[in-house]
Amino acid sequence: MSEIDNTYAKAPEAVGRITTEEQLQAVTVGESKPLNGSVTIADYDPAWPELFEREAEKIRAALGERIVLLEHAGSTSVPGLAAKPILDILLVVPNSADEAAYVSALEGAGYVLRIREPEWHEHRMLKGDNPAVNLHVFSPGCPEVERMLLFRDWIRRNEADRLLYEHTKRELARKTWKYTQNYADAKTLVVEEILARAVKEA
Repeated sequence: MSEIDNTYAKAPEAVGRITTEEQLQAVTVGESKPLNGSVTIADYDPAWPELFEREAEKIRAALGERIVLLEHAGSTSVPGLAAKPILDILLVVPNSADEAAYVSALEGAGYVLRIREPEWHEHRMLKGDNPAVNLHVFSPGCPEVERMLLFRDWIRRNEADRLLYEHTKRELARKTWKYTQNYADAKTLVVEEILARAVKEA
């Protein structure tokens, strides 16, 4: 499976844009692993919030006061929403570009740095296993942090958009994708449609 899946990423300027294999290779730390298949979408698991809390404790123990913000994000953070069984965790540190300040500590807690995107908000992503985790790291003031939390909070309380998002994910997941990121790219239009309503109501 591809190691990058930025559901909320690079919009609005990148709506409809397909991430190329060259772009994936450029930001991937280590080997980029193709999916070459469909995406697994699981029914909502009530254990996901508990698993997040367990991972959050590991991260807090590793980083302590270096944490500016730590949140459960992505579809597994929305009660009732089907999702890929991978926890998305949002971490804000004082400077995400300063890997020396936090990456080794997180590696000591079992995470592995897999994505480095200096040209996109200095985003870093680390992977965790047991449970599967995508740990997204940003700096304070990054607009993507606000977007991720706005999207999460909106679909938590808006049933119509939650159902729309789930239907879209299930339909797209059935298709064959070379990389998981290609599936994420395909969701961008509906994500932006939902975010536009959330922004209007905010």
